[in-house]
Amino acid sequence: MTITCISPIDGSIYATRPVLNEFEAAEAVAKGKAAQVAWAARPLRERIDLVLKGVANVGAMNDEIVPELAWQMGRPIRYGGEFGGFDERARHMAGIAEAALADIALEDSDSFRRMIKRVPHGLILVVAPWNYPYMTAINTVAPALIAGNAVMLKHASQTPLVGERMAQAFRAAGVPEDVFQNVFLTHQTTSALIADRAFGFVNFTGSVGGGRAMEAAAKGTFTGLGLELGGKDPGYVMEDADLDAAAATLIDGAMFNSGQCCCGIERIYVTERHFDAFVAKAVKIVEGYTLGNPLDPETTLGPMAQVRFADAVRSQTADAVAAGAKALIDPALFPQDSGAYLMPQILVDVDHSMRVMREESFGPVVGIMPVQDDAHAIRLMNDSDYGLTASLWTKDTARAEAIGDSIETGTVFMNRADYLDPGLCWTGCKDTGRGGGLSVIGYHNLTRPKSYHLKKA
Repeated sequence: MTITCISPIDGSIYATRPVLNEFEAAEAVAKGKAAQVAWAARPLRERIDLVLKGVANVGAMNDEIVPELAWQMGRPIRYGGEFGGFDERARHMAGIAEAALADIALEDSDSFRRMIKRVPHGLILVVAPWNYPYMTAINTVAPALIAGNAVMLKHASQTPLVGERMAQAFRAAGVPEDVFQNVFLTHQTTSALIADRAFGFVNFTGSVGGGRAMEAAAKGTFTGLGLELGGKDPGYVMEDADLDAAAATLIDGAMFNSGQCCCGIERIYVTERHFDAFVAKAVKIVEGYTLGNPLDPETTLGPMAQVRFADAVRSQTADAVAAGAKALIDPALFPQDSGAYLMPQILVDVDHSMRVMREESFGPVVGIMPVQDDAHAIRLMNDSDYGLTASLWTKDTARAEAIGDSIETGTVFMNRADYLDPGLCWTGCKDTGRGGGLSVIGYHNLTRPKSYHLKKA
């Protein structure tokens, strides 16, 4: 059996890879568990240095990686790939590792030595998504390896070359082959391994349905799970907001990567006073986009990763228009719109009865609604099954923090959006999932506490 990557550029087969059968997968697990013991025994500084060398090796491949990403998932080459964020996240986690993993000393007296150590789980499975395939993977891969775990990386079938590139780079840096393995597995084999307690921890980024499958597979095993699932992230523009900055950032957050961002902006609420002005600015921005082949440096919007993803967004948009929404972007501006190539769209006269305002779109469409006041905005922002990020636009930090305290979300932004700060915990609530990556908390989730109560003779 194989997995196949169909390129969204032209529908051609870009890559095919054989999957491991259950025996081969079990053998890979055994190798990873065996190799982890010696890896964890290495000094922390040595593990950090090897991981950072692996990261640098990925950077050295960037000229090859950028067009590969365009072929695999459609991101335009003009944006230069993901190495900036990839490197930032890995370096931050390397920089805080010593403090985050330090023993918690409670007593070292003539009578007792008492402390809490952070010890690795063992073998960790990382299931990474295709939309930001390098950055999402490194969120867990780097701190997991630094903390002394072995890692099996199962990447999305849309981006099979990413895991291969990472494994090659880390192997060349000196990370043992069995400590960091890239594997191709079916969903069935993955679930069977989890059910068999193959892993000490599983980190999954993907759909809500995929998260439920992970929980079902882990049922009764007590395997730790980190789940980053869907999102329907809101933006709220207040009376004192910088409208130009708000429009530029929120619309970029809605449309960049053809809207295929975990924390992309999918709905915008604007104070009634500025609604018309904000919408006019937003429309002007979107009208300036160029939809086309991502290998063309002039292209600002490439295709969505798969035709079915584009068709799902088309369906949401059509349903909204049929229910009374108004589409503001003229299709004549985007004649390339077909198949995986989906034109960007802004919708007004929308409400929460429409799927486009409730369901995750994960595409280049955003609905904009006027709101009366903070209470109205909070009610609408919380009227969602998801909770990943919220973007608040105001000059009043205290007001933003107070509103943030009332929003059901994982991260509150003020005057920015669609950014992952590695110093903060990346987390969510409701159907967005559970757990947390990066920051000190990321290390806590990738290790377990172990207590020592040593009575001296």
